[in-house]
Amino acid sequence: MQRRQILLSALATSACVAAPGVFAQAGGRPIRLIVPYAAGGPIDVTARVLAERVKDSLGTVIIENRPGGGGNIGADAVAKAAPDGTTIGISAVATHAINPWLFSRMPYDAAKDFTPITQMVRVPNVLVMNAETAARLKIETLRDLIAYARANPAKLNYGSGGNGSAGHLAGEMFKRDAGVFAVHIPYNGGNPAQLALLSGQVDFNFDNLATAAPNIRSGKLKALAVTTLQRSPSLPDAPPVADTLKGFSIDTWWGLVGPAGMPRDAVQRLNQAFVAALNSPEAKARFAGLMAEPVPTSPDEFGRFMRAELAKYEKVVKASGAKVD
Repeated sequence: MQRRQILLSALATSACVAAPGVFAQAGGRPIRLIVPYAAGGPIDVTARVLAERVKDSLGTVIIENRPGGGGNIGADAVAKAAPDGTTIGISAVATHAINPWLFSRMPYDAAKDFTPITQMVRVPNVLVMNAETAARLKIETLRDLIAYARANPAKLNYGSGGNGSAGHLAGEMFKRDAGVFAVHIPYNGGNPAQLALLSGQVDFNFDNLATAAPNIRSGKLKALAVTTLQRSPSLPDAPPVADTLKGFSIDTWWGLVGPAGMPRDAVQRLNQAFVAALNSPEAKARFAGLMAEPVPTSPDEFGRFMRAELAKYEKVVKASGAKVD
């Protein structure tokens, strides 16, 4: 009898070792969630909010910030991890849609090296003008801006946080779809680009809504349109660019992925826990302060979305001529 109990105990132990992902999510080894950006930013904040919300169902989730390389260092750490459910990470529009076309060399394959779990949030970008410039040029709407740009070729300019940044690529998409030309002026980061707009050095920017909102509310910036296909609850008076330029859509998004080859049951368990957290009133309230809209999805839906974004940005990045060697 004693030998049988010892044998059953050994079998139980070996089962835990053989399926460490299941064991971790049942409260054994903690889950490591890699954030490929520095602590304190919106992506890091949302990751920490969700980690707190899923601890009852998944156990401890430890946030590990791995910034650098435009997000590539952290994303590569996820890709190279064991696919056992104990390491997951953040995928973002930069790491999984823009960087593969922007960087000459990539340490991972965005299309093949990851298992999608769920999209987390999206944050609209917004087309903003310096309010004094807009009043001087009599620009009240997006159609007014397009009409002015067509009538005054090369007289307008726009700023961005740098070549290949979301603001740069949004500007190039706008120029292409509207059939206009405006000079691109890259700055060393989003904050200098916004300061240039506020001081009147540039005429318009495509900025992150969370960053632009305070100056929109104060009247220093005029919001002409948001870049999501629908109006943003955070800025309901601004119509989508797509109302004027059909199909125009470019926003900031991020989600959860694991290494390629994760067991389906582990993926489903993670998906269910994080989707429940995204749908919680507490998470929605925290995200609203960041102008972030929760977008919980199934793993298959998120996989299709990332593939579509990767294909979309291939054309945009190549058309822009931006490259990082």
